[in-house]
Amino acid sequence: MLFVAVMPLVGCGGQSTTPAADATPGAVIPPGAAADGLVVTFGTEPNPPEKGDNRVLLTVRRSDGSPVTAGTVTAVFSMPAMPSMNMPAMRSDAALRHEGEGRYRGTAQLSMAGTWNVSVDVAVDAKPIATRHTSIVAKE
Repeated sequence: MLFVAVMPLVGCGGQSTTPAADATPGAVIPPGAAADGLVVTFGTEPNPPEKGDNRVLLTVRRSDGSPVTAGTVTAVFSMPAMPSMNMPAMRSDAALRHEGEGRYRGTAQLSMAGTWNVSVDVAVDAKPIATRHTSIVAKE
């Protein structure tokens, strides 16, 4: 099972779960009228994500369905500090490598179960072209 969230043009994205036949984000849900014209799908393995290492899977496509193949994609997972529990803020960066056809993969280390904010940045030729935000809930 693969967790997939389409990350709309700006701001917080919705989440949706779908089975995947080949361990790549495959659900294409139109983002509406995206100003940057990109559709970014996000997924993790396992689904739902767990404390520890998790595979991060993304696809980046233009609104016409053509893949973004020359991108640099990073995903940053963060959890705010919880002073009442004496816990500092946490962060995990995942640089994703292009595998072909607009598919990017990497690994994120989530140090604990709970809700993590996710920020995905896409750049082409060192120029940022898209940023998406969503959140995930990691299980123990």
